[in-house]
Amino acid sequence: ERGEREREVGERKKKRREREREREREKREERERGERERREERKKKREREERGRDEEREERERERRGRERGWREKEIERSGEREREEREFLRERERERERGGERREREERGRERKRERERDRERERERERERGERENGRRG
Repeated sequence: ERGEREREVGERKKKRREREREREREKREERERGERERREERKKKREREERGRDEEREERERERRGRERGWREKEIERSGEREREEREFLRERERERERGGERREREERGRERKRERERDRERERERERERGERENGRRG
């Protein structure tokens, strides 16, 4: 009878130890699963952040290239505008010179006509004087 009891007590202890080991194993597996999930989560988060940084970098790069392209195109456009303005300025100066020449010619023609009228008046006065002298001579 005592042997029977000892065997039962021994088995109960054995079962309790097995249950404790099972609980320990379950706790350990739970802990490991939690750590694994946290590691996975951190990894995913890091990858998301890296992807985000890469995308931001690419976006900044695209913007920079766009700005540079825009800047280059504007530079080309501006240099074209400068050339166009320069050509326009030269054309305008040429027109001014032509107009200036025409103005000088007109002024010269005007002065010439004025001199011509002055000479005509002078000749007319001369003729008047001569006629007056002739008439005076006839009387005298």
